[in-house]
Amino acid sequence: MASPLYSLVIPIFNEEDNLPELVQRLTVVTEAVGQPYEVLFVDDGSGDRSLELLRHYHQQNPQFHYLSFARNFGHQVAVTGGLNFVTGKAVIVMDADLQDPPELIPELLEKWQQGYQVIYAQRIARHQDPWLKRLLAYSFYRVLRRLADVAIPTDSGDFCLMDKQVVDLLNSMPERNRYIRGLRAWVGFRQTSLQFKRDPRFAGDVKYTFRKSLSLAVDGIMSFSKVPLRFATYLGLLAAGIALLMVFAVLYWRLFYPESPLIGATIITIAIFFLGAVQLVCIGILGEYIGRIYEEVKGRPLYTIKEVSLNS
Repeated sequence: MASPLYSLVIPIFNEEDNLPELVQRLTVVTEAVGQPYEVLFVDDGSGDRSLELLRHYHQQNPQFHYLSFARNFGHQVAVTGGLNFVTGKAVIVMDADLQDPPELIPELLEKWQQGYQVIYAQRIARHQDPWLKRLLAYSFYRVLRRLADVAIPTDSGDFCLMDKQVVDLLNSMPERNRYIRGLRAWVGFRQTSLQFKRDPRFAGDVKYTFRKSLSLAVDGIMSFSKVPLRFATYLGLLAAGIALLMVFAVLYWRLFYPESPLIGATIITIAIFFLGAVQLVCIGILGEYIGRIYEEVKGRPLYTIKEVSLNS
């Protein structure tokens, strides 16, 4: 069998309702492309029939492989696991819920053949999402772009094509709290976008809940910016300045308005709560960075595998 020209990495978590449609559309697209390929589904500890279906599809088509984790390790780790195993000269990462349309694969490959080494799919519309989610996503990408040390493209998720050279670099990075779209931007090389309208989820429940999205956002900011640490410093200086102003204010009131209710317990209570809030915010920011250091130094593997269909 010829070595694949391109590989697809598709993380799976409880996607039994989407897999039949996904496989059908992938089959149509890959046959139309007409080049050697491989598809690697990464089962991230699914609790439904996803793994059973992946076994079935592998028996039907030996180019459809699967990698099954021993438990759920998270979306970014699942993508990383897939990147560790694929062998194509170009690697396409996409989700299984069909919000990333497989029909864009030929366009991604065309841009890669033009010499681009990273082609990220950039959303120009996501009308199916609630307005609050759209607003938060819009705001996050622009805040991250201003805070990050590298230019991370706005409105782009993990749906992308990466040249094998880029994938090898990502695989060589040992960090554990991985933000793929940030690492993808950090490596550099020749990059471009492919704009598309994001489809609604085909079936099943949304896997990226608000809590998971918030966690991913924090990972993105903490992994690519030192601004939160500087913010803690500036917040401490601000608190010191306000405290100094309060000293002068209390002296003024004591000398000229001795009966003012702002003198005594009231102003002391306000000062205690304000300084306490500043300290807790600064400790929380430090804790986020220290927690990441703790995860790195433990040296545990990113994931554990219980089953794999690959021959190598």
